[in-house]
Amino acid sequence: MSEFQQRCRDIASRLPELKADCFLVSSGANVRYLSGFAGSNALMLLTPRETHFFTDPRYAIDATQSIGATGIAKVHVVKGPLATAAAAILQRKRLKKVAFESASTLYDQYTLLQEKLPLGASLVSAGKVIERRRMIKSESEIATIRESVKVNSQAYAHVLKRVRPGVRELDIAAEIEYQMKMLGAEKPSFDTIVAAGRRTALPHAHPTDYRLGQNELLLIDMGASLGGYSSDMTRVAHLGRVSSRIREMYRAVLEAQLAGIDAVRPGATGGDVDSATRNVLKKFKLDKEFVHSTGHGLGLEIHEMPRLGSKDPTVLQAGMAITIEPGVYVEGVGGIRIEDTVLVTQTGCEIMTPTPKEFVRL
Repeated sequence: MSEFQQRCRDIASRLPELKADCFLVSSGANVRYLSGFAGSNALMLLTPRETHFFTDPRYAIDATQSIGATGIAKVHVVKGPLATAAAAILQRKRLKKVAFESASTLYDQYTLLQEKLPLGASLVSAGKVIERRRMIKSESEIATIRESVKVNSQAYAHVLKRVRPGVRELDIAAEIEYQMKMLGAEKPSFDTIVAAGRRTALPHAHPTDYRLGQNELLLIDMGASLGGYSSDMTRVAHLGRVSSRIREMYRAVLEAQLAGIDAVRPGATGGDVDSATRNVLKKFKLDKEFVHSTGHGLGLEIHEMPRLGSKDPTVLQAGMAITIEPGVYVEGVGGIRIEDTVLVTQTGCEIMTPTPKEFVRL
């Protein structure tokens, strides 16, 4: 049995607790998790005994060869709404309670599903059953994330050598994404964040035509998607003379980040890790300038469960891939964020990101 088949079996085995006869999976990330399919239009129907996969004629060859021929699911190539073809199977097999992905289904999709249901059938919320299973990565997933992390760090190293005064934020972002792809990435795992000078105080700054000047901070938040799996890293560098205030901010964030990493272990909660970073920043009187959570899970999506936020109750388990990324942002001065991709292990954690964290002066 392949890893994809096992995942489908495991999810189907949860149907009794969902009080459902079957499960309609429509989220692109969840479809890829269960089948390996990366196309833009697909639907899966999981029953206790079989799995059905629906897509349109654009993906007929791909789906037939990669999903049908390997026994992952029975493939249905459909002209028109996929939900119509799925409803025909529901009716033929007399499936009445249909679990669906309530956490990710748009209202238009929900109403379409309702319209297509056979008489007497109803939708049942499945919550985040698949997303919770995705939190624990398999050995093959960890290997792919590790390669994604490696490519991401290599791209950063290439780009940093080319940073100089006068270069635009947009130029740096473009070079990052070019280097990622040259090293084997499919694409960035999110819109690359590049901010210079006072704009580093914007946690999610979009690159602009602002040109990097002397004696300025540079913040880069970047991630590569490789084999469908994401990496995530943030580093800051500085051109020219560094003020004592910026040095103190960097020291505070680095200590907070290391404290967060030290708190990562099986049995700890997301809230425990978040508190570890905030307690350090409080010592530096910078906790009020930390305006986001300490981290998040990643995998097929850049933001996955768990969320490492204030009082988050999620218990960390070995096999989770997460980020640790405290930051402080002072308007008119700048911002510092340091982020690594981290793997929860049986005894603690492994920092997967190889890029050094010393304060780089260019």
